Amino acid sequence: MAEKRDYYDVLGVAKSASADEIKKAFRKLAVKHHPDKEGGDEVKFKEAAEAYEVLSNSDKKQRYDQFGHAGVNGASGGGGGAGGGFGGFDFSGSGGGFSFDMSDLGLDDILGNFFGGAFGGGGKKRSRGADLQTLITLTFEEAVFGVEKKMDVTTDLVCEHCKGSKSEPGHKLKECVTCGGKGHQTRSFSTPFGQINQDEICGTCGGEGKIPEMACSVCHGKGKTRQTEEVKVTIPQGVDDGAALRVSGRGAVGDDGSRGDLYVEIRVKPHKKFTREGNLILSSEEVDMADAALGTEIDVDTVDGKIKMRVPAGTQSGNDFKLSGKGVPYVRGSGRGDHIVTIRVKTPTNLSKRQKELLEEFKSAKKKGLFR
Repeated sequence: MAEKRDYYDVLGVAKSASADEIKKAFRKLAVKHHPDKEGGDEVKFKEAAEAYEVLSNSDKKQRYDQFGHAGVNGASGGGGGAGGGFGGFDFSGSGGGFSFDMSDLGLDDILGNFFGGAFGGGGKKRSRGADLQTLITLTFEEAVFGVEKKMDVTTDLVCEHCKGSKSEPGHKLKECVTCGGKGHQTRSFSTPFGQINQDEICGTCGGEGKIPEMACSVCHGKGKTRQTEEVKVTIPQGVDDGAALRVSGRGAVGDDGSRGDLYVEIRVKPHKKFTREGNLILSSEEVDMADAALGTEIDVDTVDGKIKMRVPAGTQSGNDFKLSGKGVPYVRGSGRGDHIVTIRVKTPTNLSKRQKELLEEFKSAKKKGLFR
């Protein structure tokens, strides 16, 4: 038989390591080498577990520090059995000859997944209702100013016929014959390290300990039916495309009677004239060449309606003008962004003879320095 490695070397800790350091070191190795994990190593896992079994026990650790492996050989007897989940974890069936308590390691979430839930006591808990997700489409203006929408949502709700009791009205509930009214059962699992026992919620009664004398004729004993209900969704001002809103308690009904939440994803239809960048609204307006040169006043479309805007003389194509406070309201806080209007100077086409003559005169005068 190969000589056993030093337990401190196995866990990678110093002799002066604290109990917490020893626990952390073993937890890291247990996750790394667990045999049910891809790339796991059963030999290294058992070696680390044996080292932890000794070094986590103050009496055994003292004997090991004084006498080495000889001081702890056979000390644990290997007869603890798996018992309830992590408590009394037993390696005697695989030749290790030791058992120890792993309940304080926080490994239920990791090792339990490897064994399909075999580790840990209690099995699956009765769950709250599932969250639902839906989509709602808004106009540009609805997203800017907010709106209240009504929508139909289909999900599992409490059966109206039996009021969730699962029993046909007028009939009682009786003790579950599968679990004897306990609401849970004990199942055994064979693992590379021996027999593991686990308490699980009874699959017949769902953990309630009782079943209907006669199942509800509408929900067939489920306590829930597929129903469609109207939900009011308040859309706040300033929401943007892709945002998600949570409507609390409007999801599906769970095993414990509580409801999940409804998540509403926002989609905003494109506007024929406006685009949005954060809280800015962007648009463009065309101005004749003469008006841009001489200055003018134009009607501008905004989400608040048409307003007058002054275009000063000498405005160039591409010049931007800001309409303060005419943009998108801030979702948090008060106030609004701005509306930016970009001017596009329109070049005339199909000129008359006289118009061409005037433009030629203007061109000639410009060359002589009469215009700047």
